[in-house]
Amino acid sequence: MTTFNMGSYIQDWTQASQMVKSWQQAGLEVVFTNGCFDLIHLGHLTYLTQAAALGDKLVIGLNSSASVGRLKGAHRPIKDEITRASLLAALAFVDLVVIFEEDTPLDLIHTLQPDVLVKGGDYDPEDIVGASDMKRWGGTVQVLSFMEGYSTTALEQKIRSFESND
Repeated sequence: MTTFNMGSYIQDWTQASQMVKSWQQAGLEVVFTNGCFDLIHLGHLTYLTQAAALGDKLVIGLNSSASVGRLKGAHRPIKDEITRASLLAALAFVDLVVIFEEDTPLDLIHTLQPDVLVKGGDYDPEDIVGASDMKRWGGTVQVLSFMEGYSTTALEQKIRSFESND
């Protein structure tokens, strides 16, 4: 049985910073996005493939389980951070996953200093954490369109509706 080697795709902040710098020194454009990615669905996949197409390397900042719980409530996350990170790292268009404990990825963005910061269309550009910093050091901020009808919250509600019907 072949196992997936997550070690090269899931890195701590120091390793990730070194990797991003080496990519940038090689002339590659690094794209960064972040999120909880609790129940990966078509909206996530569409968003992430679009984000990956904006540069050469895609780095995902992943909220830790504790961070997700603070942001979404005690019932979340549904999947633990290692499972979520592993699923993201297994996607062919994802180059690196970095877990962060904070409620926002601001410190991680400062550490990595990517070339492109991407968020979904449910964000206003002026509300994107790190956007002003990106512009200050010459990076760009992109807002991708939101794919209606796909959300982890909707999936969670659908699952709970099955439970109440039993």
